[in-house]
Amino acid sequence: MPIEFTPLPQHFYTQPTLALAKNLLGCILVNHTNEGTTSGYIVETEAYLGVNDRAAHSFGNRRTKRTEIMFHEPGLAYIYQMHTHRLVNVVSGPIGTPEAVLIRAVEPYTGINIMLNSRPVSRLNHLTNGPGKLTKALGITMEDYGKAFHQSSLLIAKGKKPTSISQGKRIGIDNAGEAKEYPYRFWVSNNPFVSR
Repeated sequence: MPIEFTPLPQHFYTQPTLALAKNLLGCILVNHTNEGTTSGYIVETEAYLGVNDRAAHSFGNRRTKRTEIMFHEPGLAYIYQMHTHRLVNVVSGPIGTPEAVLIRAVEPYTGINIMLNSRPVSRLNHLTNGPGKLTKALGITMEDYGKAFHQSSLLIAKGKKPTSISQGKRIGIDNAGEAKEYPYRFWVSNNPFVSR
């Protein structure tokens, strides 16, 4: 019998971005696709604090076709292409405050066979241990851009609260000046699906 996932309510996403980045850990990212439902527990996130954060796409209030959704209400999907990968973010700031939380890694939960068809790997912990890996495995595409996580085929559901959370510097933003030192990355301590 298929598992029923209840989306988190929209007001969950109205908390401050750093708090949201922590509180998303343990929640379940779910995608209902034509092949079936894929899901995973969120085990790693990064917060991006918009206008004053040199690592954020919206730094300096940069408003482009790509970043437009970040200026809308919290709880929407900000998805962008980087090289050959797609990355999924949760819009987190109030309207007009372009902040977001990147989902960096998930621990596979349901639809693992579907994920393995999309991303064959020899070791399961390599399936979704990175932001580009998880979108490919779960079947998240650019068509999901702008969807509301509380009322669409791409959703975030309540999961299990981690017993221990670690915090440190974000990854892959070496050109972001002082922002590369900000401790805005959060992960479930000792989880084998964390990206590094």
